[in-house]
Parts: sequence; structure tokens; C-alpha cells
Amino acid sequence: MFSFLLSFIASALLTLLVIKEARLHGPALDSNFDGVQKVHVHNVARIGGLSIFLAVALSSAISIWRVPVLSQWLLSLLACSAVAFIGGIVEDYTGRVSALRRLLLTMAAATLGYFLLDARIDRLDWAFSAWTLPYMWVTLPLTVLAVAGIANAVNIIDGFNGLASVVCICMLLSLGYVALQVNDMFVLIAALMVAGATAGFLIWNYPVGLIFLGDGGAYFIGFMLGELALLLVMRNPQVSTWYAALLLIYPAFETLFSVYRRMFVRGKSPAMPDGIHLHSLIFRRVVQWAVGRKEARALIRRNSLTSPYLWLFSLMAVIPATVFWRHTWVLMVSCILFIGSYIWIYVRIVRFKAPRWMIRHKKH
Repeated sequence: MFSFLLSFIASALLTLLVIKEARLHGPALDSNFDGVQKVHVHNVARIGGLSIFLAVALSSAISIWRVPVLSQWLLSLLACSAVAFIGGIVEDYTGRVSALRRLLLTMAAATLGYFLLDARIDRLDWAFSAWTLPYMWVTLPLTVLAVAGIANAVNIIDGFNGLASVVCICMLLSLGYVALQVNDMFVLIAALMVAGATAGFLIWNYPVGLIFLGDGGAYFIGFMLGELALLLVMRNPQVSTWYAALLLIYPAFETLFSVYRRMFVRGKSPAMPDGIHLHSLIFRRVVQWAVGRKEARALIRRNSLTSPYLWLFSLMAVIPATVFWRHTWVLMVSCILFIGSYIWIYVRIVRFKAPRWMIRHKKH
């Protein structure tokens, strides 16, 4: 818990400093209120990832001082994550780093992790057997796509105050719990550091959105999630590979479903942003008590009340993954149930037939 608390305090203080000095970060203020995914009505700094990264770096330095044996692992992990972080934070400041370039930087970070940390997908578990993947020409591209995909997926679900942050904190705490069960101290400490730093940011982001995570934060946390899940599973054969699949399935399937929807349903580029993600639909069609979209108080309230729906939904995957981390067949069935639930809820909302238990009506 020391790693969590240290990162939490450092991140909370650094985030407050960024908010107080927001005027010094003019280029990093999000002042675009008309985008399809924009739901705020005042200028907000979008560089929350900067304080998270610095808090993790500080915590890593102290952890290295306390446990020197972890120095090589923590320094290598921080170096790899910095590559993914740089693309996002430069985009937050300049708005000139394309989605493709950010993806390529994250893929480069995953490639570094492959060689520096030996973070690679070299097996796939099944109910009664496991497939070994011995060839680098298979494991390297599979690893790079998986880690970069998760980093990009976290960026995609970062649509409302507290949404991506809480989802990622739950996933990181699950990684820490399972790492503790298998006595993997490196993954445990790293997961707690990132979770603590994200929680320190969260207190200023939710519910009123005083600062945004930004691309830097989303890519950094997403990369850490993907890399730590991969390391935990591959370093500890008793942990099923389907644990990582189920743990990360909400952002991963959201991304895959968005690509399918844009390319094959709407005939557009998969990189083209739209406003019909599941979280966007819940905001527009389920949270119905707002007075009006253009009124600031109502908009902030709708924003903050959207995220809990997705927190609970993501726990449908995180909880069984955490409980059944070694039982492959249970994890596989849980993945199928989650995907089915996602599609069912999405289709119902699109058809204006959202389940009644989701609807909260306007208060007078």
C-alpha cells in the first residue's frame, strides 16, 4: 500500500499544481466545445497525464531506493512507457500528432518492452491445454498489436469525467491482487503505483472535470495496463491468459466494435471520431434528467452521472477475472457473456429501447 499512497499523494499535489497554473498551459487547454465527443462548456487543461507520469516516476525512484533488486525492471518499464506517453502529451500541447503517429509510438514502446522486459505473448491457454508460441515472427507482432491496442482502447473510452480513470484503477488493483497471490512483487508494486497516481488525478477530474486525462494520460495508463497484464500472465504460468483477456475486455471490445461500426456499417475510416460509442449513447439517451444540453450545470451533471453506468458494466468483467484468474474455462465463458451483454445493451439503446433499470428520469 505504500506505493499506492505515495503515488496518490504525489499525483494529487502535482495535478492541483497543474490546475492552478493552467494559464501557463494555454496550448494544452481544451477549448473546443463543438466536437462530436465534446461534453464540456469551459476551458479545461487536458494534461492530467503529465502529473500521473511524474508521480509514477517519483514513486519508481523511491521504490528503487527501498527495493534495489527491482531497479532494472522499474527503470525499463518507465523507459518503455515514456515512449508511449511522449506522443500523447505532445498531442495534448500541440494538437499536431496524428492518431497514426501516436499508435506507431505506442507500438515502438511495446517493441522495447518485448526486448527490455521480455514482455511477450508466448502461450495461449485453452480449457484443457495450452498452445506454445515459440517463433519471434509470431510473438513480436502479436505482442505489439495487443499492447498498443489496449493503450489506444483506453484513449477511446476516455470520454467522460472519471470513466477511463476508475475503470483503469479497478483493473490495476485486480492486477495487484493477482500478482500478490502469485508473489510477483514487481507487477504488484508497479500496478499499485499507477493505480495510486490515477486515483490522485481522479479526485480533481470527477465529478466536475477540473482537468482532463488527455492523450498523454490515456496512452500512458493504457500502455502500463497492457504491459503489466502481459508480464503477470507470462511470468506466472498459473495465471490463465484468459485472465488478461477478460480483465481488459471492456476497452478492447469497445475498440474492436468501433472499428467494425465505422468501417463496415458506416463505410468510414476507423480513425474517424464519432459520437456513438456506448458511453456516448448512455449520455444522450439514458441519462435523461438534465434540464438542457447547453446549460453548464446540467451538462456537468449528465457528464458525471454517465460514468457510473460504465464503471458497473466494466466490473462485470473485472470481478470474475479477479476471482477466477486461474480457471480458464470460466474466464472464456465470462468473455462470451460480456460480449453478448455489450451487444444487447448497445442495440437496445440504439433502438431507443434501453432497459428500464438503466433509465433515470428528470428530476423537477
